[in-house]
Amino acid sequence: MMIFSLMISGSLFMVGCGLWSFMKYHKHLLNLLLSLEFTMLGVFWLMSVQMSSVGCESYFSLFFLTMAACEGALGLSLLVYMVRSHGNDLFNSMSALEC
Repeated sequence: MMIFSLMISGSLFMVGCGLWSFMKYHKHLLNLLLSLEFTMLGVFWLMSVQMSSVGCESYFSLFFLTMAACEGALGLSLLVYMVRSHGNDLFNSMSALEC
């Protein structure tokens, strides 16, 4: 039972660190994408631990992991577009009138 609570607290720590880095380092798009992926991995780990403790099948957690991978691919494509159009990934260099 101690391992179960340690795994839950580890996944909650991952989610907390991901959200903290999302709020703290928001100047570059790449930093935001990495912190979002770290948060999604923490949520996936928490979901997997909870579903394995209940005894459910893990189809929903695999679907969640697939959606997180699609979100990461979409974010990277936006990053490439932003770097090609603006020259960098700083949010301060963007303007809503330029897009």
